[in-house]
Amino acid sequence: MHHLFLKGSNPAKPTLLLLHGTGGNEKDLLPLAELIDSEASVLTVRGSILENGMPRFFRRLAEGVFDEEDLIFRTHELNQFIDEAAKTYAFDRGNVLAIGYSNGANIAASLLFHLRHSLRGAILHHPMVPMRGIALPDLTGTPVFIAAGTNDPICSVNETNELQTLLESAHAETTLHWGHQGHMLTQVEAEAAASWYQAFVDK
Repeated sequence: MHHLFLKGSNPAKPTLLLLHGTGGNEKDLLPLAELIDSEASVLTVRGSILENGMPRFFRRLAEGVFDEEDLIFRTHELNQFIDEAAKTYAFDRGNVLAIGYSNGANIAASLLFHLRHSLRGAILHHPMVPMRGIALPDLTGTPVFIAAGTNDPICSVNETNELQTLLESAHAETTLHWGHQGHMLTQVEAEAAASWYQAFVDK
């Protein structure tokens, strides 16, 4: 997968897995990673699916309607890539925290939904429920920060609340931050994510 790896100054910190939104690339979330932890290593990935020339991490059938077969395949593909990258770049595979926005947040959530030990934690900016009707793995001790918009035209309030409920039913430790700027990833929610992260790494 097309990616960048930036080695951090503190190997004890989590490796930050950056997953961009539709039409983005592997450089989009680098300023966010710098805000959240300037000492951490960063693995940032470009989605390998193109939709009208725009990179994504999995196919969709329509706005808000995921191609579930492709989502499952791409989720396992991404997990295998992280496994291989951990060996290539010598970072702790058990200490990877995903930071995703929109489509990137959705595939990060899918990692949590399908693969128990894929992530140590996650920061999800404007995610949707990646899949319904499946049994989630035990996520005990997995912290998840969700940033959502009360007026998000893509991810409704009900969708966000459902995602939080599903994660908590699997015993994830969730924190939900509400904003009011639609589907935008704002500075305010980025700073809220950074504050959450500091509490998470200081545990």
